Amino acid sequence: MSWLPQARPRGELLARHGESFKWLVLAVVGVGTIAAVLATTSFNVAVPALGMHFGLGQHQVQWAITGFLAALTVAMLPTPWLLDRIGFRRLFLGANLLLGLASVAGALGESFGFVVGMRILQGVAAGLLQPLPMLAVMRLFPAGNQGRAHGILAFGIVLAPAVAPALAGMLLDSFGWPAIFLMSLPFCILAGVAGLYLLPSPEPAAHQPFDWLGVGILCAGSLLAIDFIVSLRKHGLLDPWVLSLLVLSALCVAAFVVHARRAAAPIVSLDLLTERNFAMTGVVTLVYGFGLYGSTYLIPVFLQNALGYDATLAGLALLPSGILLAVVIPLAGVLTDRHSPRAVMVWGLVLFGFSFLLFAWRGSAASYAEVIAFSLIGRFGLGLTIPALMVATMARVPPVRLGQASMVSNYNRQLGGVLGVAVVAVFVEWRSAVHGALEGGLHLAYVQAFLLLALVFGLALAVAMRMAPRLR
Repeated sequence: MSWLPQARPRGELLARHGESFKWLVLAVVGVGTIAAVLATTSFNVAVPALGMHFGLGQHQVQWAITGFLAALTVAMLPTPWLLDRIGFRRLFLGANLLLGLASVAGALGESFGFVVGMRILQGVAAGLLQPLPMLAVMRLFPAGNQGRAHGILAFGIVLAPAVAPALAGMLLDSFGWPAIFLMSLPFCILAGVAGLYLLPSPEPAAHQPFDWLGVGILCAGSLLAIDFIVSLRKHGLLDPWVLSLLVLSALCVAAFVVHARRAAAPIVSLDLLTERNFAMTGVVTLVYGFGLYGSTYLIPVFLQNALGYDATLAGLALLPSGILLAVVIPLAGVLTDRHSPRAVMVWGLVLFGFSFLLFAWRGSAASYAEVIAFSLIGRFGLGLTIPALMVATMARVPPVRLGQASMVSNYNRQLGGVLGVAVVAVFVEWRSAVHGALEGGLHLAYVQAFLLLALVFGLALAVAMRMAPRLR
């Protein structure tokens, strides 16, 4: 299509835009990633409306959530190969276009099956987009500026989910559930148009054969793990089907290790996982996803079920901390560039874990203002953690492995998030049943759930302390 702007080499774009070029590219990638984040975080509010519109129960409507989640997780896996095969520009623009088209089609859907199909396509696009921001920072910015770049990029990415539920609720009330699909569209259009002009043409690379067997094993393991997590929430850990899913997921991991040792070009090289700092940050990333999504689920439910607040107040309780998180992240990026990423990360983990101890300490005696204050402390700690964690994850990764490293890191965070929600929900139900006959048993169950989150972050802190104090 001759009317589209032609891709230009990086050197030509750098000569035209100077030092601002890398920041322009970062803005393009950030806007595209915000579109993916909005598609990920805004849809939960539409579940009741979809059920009413199509005459379905909540367990059926959840397929729109589960299908998106499964597609997002699996779509991350071929990203390193696609980056090598078609380049950053084509992958970003293609995934962005797919997200925009699926959003429009979903809004026009007349059957629930079609809506689920479009949610799956949105999940594929979001999964392809998620590893790209971290990779863009590592390719564009020198070591001394990577923390600041990660912080600025994460500002919009984190602010989007903080604002998305409230915005989605207003759109839903005014225009119905199709408007939720369209929330991502303006960002897709902006990122697509800007990307055509600013993203450079791909540089020549040695194309590797596609690791069909490795991707197949990881896809099977990912889908089994997601089914395990969903089933865990429904049936509990001791259910035979749940246990079988856990065993099959573990067998897939073992099978991939055997395959990766023998394959000439596995989709994820085991050499990457033997680098100590990358392995350590992988554990911290998993816990960060666990704590972020687990607490985002637990705190509003605690406010409603244990403290008796309505859904509106429960939802608004996390808004100030979400805004604070977006503000702190760029400042934490500057700190990461000036000080040891490990030190910044450790302080962040301490504050995030301490906030859960405060929730456990006050329990059902906590006021609404205290809940907001404790959430602010936790999100401040999380804001310190994110840029330092991103820099530490990629600092010692060889350039040829950057695509794989970014994919693995995002996969860990996503899996941790799903696991966090499921484990926290099952834990609260279990402890509520155990303490059901006691006075204040429900409140005690929530106290123990907050202690569980604090313990998980204590383990992450112990892992982070074993990282090298200086990464370069």
